[in-house]
Amino acid sequence: MILLIGLPGSGKSTWAQQFVSQHPAYEIVSTDAIRQQLFGDEAVQGSWPQIWRQLQHQLQQNVAAIRQGHRQGTIYDATNVRRRHRRDAIALARHLGFDSITALWFDIPLAICLQHNQMRSRRVPDEVIERMHRQLQGAPPAHWEGFDAIHRWGCDGRIE
Repeated sequence: MILLIGLPGSGKSTWAQQFVSQHPAYEIVSTDAIRQQLFGDEAVQGSWPQIWRQLQHQLQQNVAAIRQGHRQGTIYDATNVRRRHRRDAIALARHLGFDSITALWFDIPLAICLQHNQMRSRRVPDEVIERMHRQLQGAPPAHWEGFDAIHRWGCDGRIE
């Protein structure tokens, strides 16, 4: 499983869509898509336990598809800026049977994310993105969280 990490406007969803268009045996599991499915609008934050149950269900389906040879992998598309959320997602993925969990950290400057956010149809308030930035800077992804690998995606569009 590839677990995406980054601020709104950092390019996570765009990268995931482009990756899947080139690697169709991968599937995106997105909290925004789950919110759209459950509440009719991805902007509705809704009940996290309800979202978590749907996330668990979709990841479980992906593990089954991988085991049956119908899929190669899963991309978990969410901000994942809080360490606790990353650790919960990693624990769930391990419990469900994902063998490998790779973090792809979109380490994009705050100013660029704010600029990208202004161009989006669904804007996140600047103060929310700024708070998320502080959270991520205070707790960047670390191997001890349970990742097998951590890669950083920079402004130049290259993975380190």
